[in-house]
Amino acid sequence: MIHLGEYNTLEILRDTEPGLFLGDGEDGEVLLPNRYVPEEFEIGDKIEVFVYLDNEERPVATTDKPYVKKGDFALLRCNQVTNFGAFLDWGLVKELFCPFKEQAFKMKAGGWYLVHCYLDEETERLVASSKTNHFLDNKELTVSQFDEVDLIVSHPSEIGMNVIVNKKHLGLVFNDDIYKDISVGDRLKGIVKKVRHDNKLDISLSQIGYRNIEPNAEHILNELQDNSGFLPLHDKSSPEDIKEHLQMSKKSFKKAIGSLYKERQITIEADGIRLVD
Repeated sequence: MIHLGEYNTLEILRDTEPGLFLGDGEDGEVLLPNRYVPEEFEIGDKIEVFVYLDNEERPVATTDKPYVKKGDFALLRCNQVTNFGAFLDWGLVKELFCPFKEQAFKMKAGGWYLVHCYLDEETERLVASSKTNHFLDNKELTVSQFDEVDLIVSHPSEIGMNVIVNKKHLGLVFNDDIYKDISVGDRLKGIVKKVRHDNKLDISLSQIGYRNIEPNAEHILNELQDNSGFLPLHDKSSPEDIKEHLQMSKKSFKKAIGSLYKERQITIEADGIRLVD
């Protein structure tokens, strides 16, 4: 079966005037237009293509790589808004449609929006939705505390930044745990800091507790080496100074330099920390 909105590995069946017809070994066929036909091929060869609907609502194959596929999230630019909805640039000839009912906020041409791509069962068309929370579910979690997870930055709140966790769940990074600039659509690694009783997920952008010491210590060592072996930071430095220089909390900094001091890799002086020769 040929799947819309996905990559399909298909067999070249025949060469025709409009392009190559590809098949799935069953009854499905789809056209690969001439503009995408490889310079060299043989009937029977296998080729990986992305399949979607053309302007005539017919399935068509392309070797171009879209910015998003069915079931995924991506930050896309709105090219135009019509009386029917918004049309987004997803890297293919035909733009991705986002109906008004699927817009969390009214889209404007030139704006960038985080969307989910899905197959509308009523129209059997690939469409986009910026109501991304509708495609996330925390009822049955597939993650546990301290798991490393893939994140997509979703949208800000008063207390932090909402993130999509492993493309399945909704999580939150609290403002106090954000030590670097992040923007909607960024893809990051994170750690499940806490699973709350209602299955809400607290996410950290760095390791937690004792797990945090080793990577933070390594980061500090790298910074020392890049700054002639000295950093004007110590346990009396302000959280703001530490965040600005190292993108970590004061608590994490103190744990890390304590570990480095015990290992005799640094000395702690009145005006900062110094790398031991």
